[in-house]
Amino acid sequence: MEDFILYFKMGLNHVLDFSAYDHILFLIVLAVVFSFNQFKKVFWLVTLFTIGHSITLALAAYGIVNIKMNLIEFLIPVTIFVTGIINVFTAKKSATGKENTNLVFALFFGLIHGLGFSNYFKMMIGKEDDKLVPLLEFALGIEAAQIIIVLGILIIGTLLQNFFRVTRRDWVLVTSAIVIGFAIQMMLDRVFW
Repeated sequence: MEDFILYFKMGLNHVLDFSAYDHILFLIVLAVVFSFNQFKKVFWLVTLFTIGHSITLALAAYGIVNIKMNLIEFLIPVTIFVTGIINVFTAKKSATGKENTNLVFALFFGLIHGLGFSNYFKMMIGKEDDKLVPLLEFALGIEAAQIIIVLGILIIGTLLQNFFRVTRRDWVLVTSAIVIGFAIQMMLDRVFW
């Protein structure tokens, strides 16, 4: 049970660590286009992201995949930027028109984000023979943290739209634009060529 708590907390901290805010930024632009009554769709987005993240962590932990970290560290803000840009260009549409695109983004970009954490995860589990159980425990922590963040985004969006009369379009545009700004700076900081 202690191992479960350890890896679960590491998964929570991996996402909720404000010094490594790229995960949070991606979740913001992924979820901002949705409203509270679409929570099931958002839950699937989060779960697909966790699945993608876990697949590449597992592949790296078992030594099947080994990609240059500087490339991955650059691609992570690119995923945030691309998702934000798509939000800006589709802000007038309702979220129901985008959900399939976001599902693909969640899974594919989860693969990239998982690679970004793979070296640390390999060090964390060391030479353990059983890598699958710690990976699943870690993934549950990631999933829980992502649900916390997405709920926060949905609550903020609902409050702004219902009590402060911010339009859904403006909520999506402004939030996405702010995240795009962060992503551009992260890309510039992580240029590897």
